[in-house]
Amino acid sequence: MDLGTFSVSLSVKDIKASRAFYEKLGFSAIGGDDAQNWLILRNGAAIIGLFQGMFSGNILTFNPTDVRSIQRALKGKGMTFVLEADESTSGPAHATLTDPDGNAILIDQH
Repeated sequence: MDLGTFSVSLSVKDIKASRAFYEKLGFSAIGGDDAQNWLILRNGAAIIGLFQGMFSGNILTFNPTDVRSIQRALKGKGMTFVLEADESTSGPAHATLTDPDGNAILIDQH
C-alpha cells in the first residue's frame, strides 16, 4: 500500500520562531503563508508543516494519489477511522485515524 509523500504537521506556539529554528536546520519554505499562521518547509525529502493555533498536537500526514482505496484497504483490515473520505465522490479528500497511543494520522489526497 503506497501512502504517498510523508510529512509531519507540527502544532507550534510561535510560527516565526519555529520557522527560524527549522531554517537553521536547512529547511526552506515551499508553501503556506506565515501571516496566516501556516508554512510548509522542505529539506531534501523531509517535509514539515508548521501550524500555529490550528490544531492541538502533532499529526503524521500522508499524501496519496487515492485516499479512498487506502481507506477501503485499511477498513478491510479492521482499522477504525475518526473521519472518513466520502467514497461516493472523487478528487481531493481526506481521512483521519489515530494510532494506539492517540497520535493523529491524516491521509490527505490533494
